[in-house]
Amino acid sequence: MNLSEINWDPNQAGAWPLPIQAATISVICALVFGAGVYFDTLGQLAELDLSKAKETELKQTFEVKQKKSINLPDYENQLTQIETQLEDMIRQMPTQEEVASLLIDISQTGLASGLEFRLFKPGAPVRKDFYSELPINIEVLGRYDELALFVSGLASLPRIVTVHDVNITPQGKEDKSGKMKMTALVKTYNEGGDEATTAVAKKRRGQK
Repeated sequence: MNLSEINWDPNQAGAWPLPIQAATISVICALVFGAGVYFDTLGQLAELDLSKAKETELKQTFEVKQKKSINLPDYENQLTQIETQLEDMIRQMPTQEEVASLLIDISQTGLASGLEFRLFKPGAPVRKDFYSELPINIEVLGRYDELALFVSGLASLPRIVTVHDVNITPQGKEDKSGKMKMTALVKTYNEGGDEATTAVAKKRRGQK
């Protein structure tokens, strides 16, 4: 078969030799198939991959929510316990009216322990979420056992009192009394949040 003798006019394709016709049809079919894959099937495959990824994400979300729903009673019990503990803490916070008497209680605890106060300086309240911290800088002199008795006495007060930044140093070689100097930051707390949280706190304390 001499290819130069073939009339390659597409309008004369019916006169082409059978092998040429078969090859041409195969090429056209391949081109049509390739175009169909490129313009249609690839897009569908991409959408399928996205759907599979979305399905996996939804399954994971469902598993997480299912675990949460199974553990819901435990979460509710924990929440109840936290609320109870919070109520107990709020009850131990002094009201604005009780702060002054609490400051006296703190100083009286130190004097009853045998300490000598060099500094007792209440600072400005530090507002938190639903309460305020009331810092008090103190400096006292006393023997080690008296200092320990003082700290223990603070922990026994009916209101919440915490001790921070404790620093204990000897009085000096010249002092033969065995007394030591302790500086510390004593904190107590009261219902010093915004009006909404203060109202909730009062409600929990049984006040109106």
